[in-house]
Amino acid sequence: MLRTLFTLITAIASAATTVATAATASVPTGAAASASSSAPASDFGSAIVVQDQASLRAAPRDSAQQQTLLWQGEVLEVRGERMDYLQVWDHKRERGGFIRASDVRRISLTEADGPALLSVLRFVRDTPGSEALGIGLTAAYLQAAPAAALSGERGAQALDALGTFADRLARRASLAPSSTAAGKANGATLSAHLDVANGYGVRFTTYEVEGRMQICYDGEAFRRVLAMPSADADQRARAALALTRPECTNPDLPAHERAKLQDWQAQLLEKVDVAGLPSYLRNRVQMRRTGLWSAVAFQQARKDGGPAAGAAASRALAEFAGVSRNDLPDEDQVAYNDAAMRVSAVRWALVPAAAPVADAKRPAVVVQPGAPGESCVLLVDAQRGAKDPLVRRCTYGVVWAASATVNREGTAVALAVQPLEGWRELWVMRKAGDAWVVDVLPPAATSPETGYAEFAGWVPGGQQMLVAREARGQGRYRKSFEVVRIDGLATERVTGDVASLPLFQRWQDAGWKRQTLSLR
Repeated sequence: MLRTLFTLITAIASAATTVATAATASVPTGAAASASSSAPASDFGSAIVVQDQASLRAAPRDSAQQQTLLWQGEVLEVRGERMDYLQVWDHKRERGGFIRASDVRRISLTEADGPALLSVLRFVRDTPGSEALGIGLTAAYLQAAPAAALSGERGAQALDALGTFADRLARRASLAPSSTAAGKANGATLSAHLDVANGYGVRFTTYEVEGRMQICYDGEAFRRVLAMPSADADQRARAALALTRPECTNPDLPAHERAKLQDWQAQLLEKVDVAGLPSYLRNRVQMRRTGLWSAVAFQQARKDGGPAAGAAASRALAEFAGVSRNDLPDEDQVAYNDAAMRVSAVRWALVPAAAPVADAKRPAVVVQPGAPGESCVLLVDAQRGAKDPLVRRCTYGVVWAASATVNREGTAVALAVQPLEGWRELWVMRKAGDAWVVDVLPPAATSPETGYAEFAGWVPGGQQMLVAREARGQGRYRKSFEVVRIDGLATERVTGDVASLPLFQRWQDAGWKRQTLSLR
């Protein structure tokens, strides 16, 4: 039903004013044709179910046989009244029966009833748990409203509400627990609500992520909001945020398709004017931009490592710097920390790599291409050169050559390597006797999600180094400052407050302190 109406709205929005005015008279015919497939008009009108698990019974009494259970948002054709029951026909199930009048709300799909439906829709819009009912009300309003209303501000409000209902329903379904009895009951309700939404033409996509199902709205209503000149800045911002949710990116996309999608999402967010937005909404747009431009920087670095990666990283950092932390609600702290970790992962793209200089006492890092898509890190000294490196290790990740730093004793080298988007590791090449070995320090001892481990300074003596780590994995977030042994990368001291580590206060690297976001 909704897809027919969406086509109608698109035609209205693209038509000239005179054509739209002329088309107004033809809209009821089209709406009636659409309605005939789901809820034919009758003398008694229609009714929308407002209670979950409302019983459709064979007779107008509580003791009568239950035909089926109905869920909020479903539309029924009213064919009569008996006591405090309505006699109805359910076109979805091809079944008639009786339902309590208190379990439904009588509606009419005439133009005169449009404003009342929109008022109820505005009320339900911000009521969690009423998404299926809201989708049903939106369908009713889109059928009842005239063409002029659908092409203007009220049409944008209805589509914004529809997208909000569908997106919130998908979020609830993705987060719903299922291991307890209450969770299973809630899951059954959510499944029924998704079925109601599907009946109206609202579509969802499903992905398996780490053993659980991620349900996402396909975003059709939000795309139409962005195409409407009558949509205001807040509506455009909400639509762009919904269409760029990182958790709704297909995890099985090939790398080149993922890069194309991220480019499109970044450009979509560019069209949002944040100047007049409420501070919390402006922050959300800028944090989303931060994450996307960081992803673009990583993809550009993998592709050619040219100035495009630096430009994208610079944009990511600028967007993050524009976030007002004082205006972040509690629920946005996770997004803020994730944005900081993502831009931190690519911050070395802002620093051009200098030509490696090796001498007799201090080795240097040289990066050479290996197999297709592979980069090889070579540690060389002045005597042996690249043809006979001290150590050689290859990776399919991005090697940030500008991050290479050698300790004063010339026995250890730290290097930032980013194997995945939003996940940067620290490689430590150290001298062990007459040979050199490479150890890898990840952001956390979890499956890679979001985080970074970065060099923060050398401690004189050649035995210790300073490291800052920040990561989110397996549902936990942690930021730490650590004193790490170079031999084996074992942590000797760790704290969440850098001021409590005297070695950090004395030996932290000046460049790290100037550029890091871990001290935010």
